[in-house]
Amino acid sequence: MFFWYDTSFLLLIPAMLLAVYAQNKVASTYSRYAQRETAAGIPGSRVARELLDNSGLSHVGVEMTEGRLTDHYDPKKKVVRLSRDNYTRASVAAVSIAAHEVGHAAQHAGAYAPLALRNGLVPVVNLTSTLAWPLFFIGLILYSPMLVDLGIWMFVGAVAFQVITLPVEFNASSRAVALLEQGGYLQPPEIGAARQMLGAAALTYVAAMAVAVSHLLRMLVLRGRRR
Repeated sequence: MFFWYDTSFLLLIPAMLLAVYAQNKVASTYSRYAQRETAAGIPGSRVARELLDNSGLSHVGVEMTEGRLTDHYDPKKKVVRLSRDNYTRASVAAVSIAAHEVGHAAQHAGAYAPLALRNGLVPVVNLTSTLAWPLFFIGLILYSPMLVDLGIWMFVGAVAFQVITLPVEFNASSRAVALLEQGGYLQPPEIGAARQMLGAAALTYVAAMAVAVSHLLRMLVLRGRRR
């Protein structure tokens, strides 16, 4: 039996189950609150525009992008991009996600340290996360401790990226709720719904970190067995 089918794979199961749960949770929560229109009736695009302007970020654009839940803030072009439904609709989900992306824009403008660190790691992590597993497995096959350790250290960078992402996302969500509440975009009962929507989205990042940590633990277990 090949080493990648051994019992160390069991280390991944809890994190994978959490990831499946998180994806289902965000999908069901989004579907629920995408159908719940806000009392204010202001679409996500306008909410984003007004929140940006009120935060002194008039230079940040708001654009529509295709796809479902493809919403993001582009720090290079300084643009908040919202998926079609969240751009055009005035649902609790749309408004919450729009405010969350504005939160990222505010982080960027305020030089929020975790965001700056995460953005700086992106090009490095894109490379190291691609090379980590091939180098690790080649090292195991060739009995090369140097390649095995190099693969592990490269993957450590990917884990660090996931860890740093957590405060970035939680902070953006906290900013979003505060902005929506202060601006009167959501009524008190809707604020709780917004927190649920953003909390479900944040769980996906927690799951991603758990999966990354589990993979790293498996690497270390396999490395110990090959010594």
